[in-house]
Amino acid sequence: MSGTSLDGVDIAYCQFFFDNKWRYEIIEAKTIEYSEKWIERLKNLHDVNAKTLALTHVEYGHYLGRITNDFIDQHGFSPDFISSHGHTVFHQPEKHFTLQIGDGSAISSESGFTVVFDFRSKDVALGGQGAPLVPIGDKLLFSEYEFCLNLGGIANISFEHEGQRKAFDICPVNLVLNYLANQSGEKFDKNGILASQGNINERLLKELNSLPFYIRKPPKSLGKEWVVAQVLPLIKKYNIHIKDKLRTYSEHIALQISGTIKYYSSGKIFVTGGGARNVFLINRIKANSKHTVIIPDNRLIDYKEALIFAFLGVLRKRNEINCLSSVTGARRDSSSGQIVTVK
Repeated sequence: MSGTSLDGVDIAYCQFFFDNKWRYEIIEAKTIEYSEKWIERLKNLHDVNAKTLALTHVEYGHYLGRITNDFIDQHGFSPDFISSHGHTVFHQPEKHFTLQIGDGSAISSESGFTVVFDFRSKDVALGGQGAPLVPIGDKLLFSEYEFCLNLGGIANISFEHEGQRKAFDICPVNLVLNYLANQSGEKFDKNGILASQGNINERLLKELNSLPFYIRKPPKSLGKEWVVAQVLPLIKKYNIHIKDKLRTYSEHIALQISGTIKYYSSGKIFVTGGGARNVFLINRIKANSKHTVIIPDNRLIDYKEALIFAFLGVLRKRNEINCLSSVTGARRDSSSGQIVTVK
């Protein structure tokens, strides 16, 4: 799993059990940090020519295969298959396309294992958003929580409403917070300390909350392109201290989340993703909500998405539904993902 925040590649070795309901175990997990070379290469892919993009798709697949091999060899694992999300370069479902690079054939050739990959394209072809995909895992693995909230590069949420699973992207989180922290010479705002020292700019906050995406009804999803086109220019307009921008944007996130969870007057919110470690942001979410915020152990914070993409691969291999039309808006549920076998 590689997210938009470019922290690195999350690799998890998981087991799944079915006895009237699904259970899971994360046996081992690790994040392989990107080199500066890979960060720059992936960060700028949306602006390169077709040849460079095609080449990177294949080379990135070989890279994923090699680091997965190292992980397997280090622990002596013998996996049934590899399930790979890849790295998102484009996500524009309104134009009927999405692209996650990391060629499955290259991963398979490097590793010698069957690979399940490209989980989003089929749903987009069926008229869906191709995102979020995690809700089927939330539904089958984490049903004891009213809400499952992921605070990654983009925040997304999943919950049951009127007998159906609903899920959608809420707003950018670490994509913007990390961008702002970088301007202060930091990779990220650890524990939200910089944001906690700033002041809210009410005009900027009002403009952020007025972005048209927020009044659109689900299904809806966000990509990095939207952040670059809509959010960053808005923030750049204001000649205020970075700490004030971080404080204002953190409040924006908390308000968008509190507005989303109005579907229940109370309940448990299960929070994972890198943003779950941002103490200040979590406190602002709590302050704007009457719900019980639950932060799990570090392994689930960091690897829940990798766990669920492994689970999506299990469902795909069993030819069972792993993509919900009630979430994505597609014409029908589907069993999504391409499979490359070793033979």
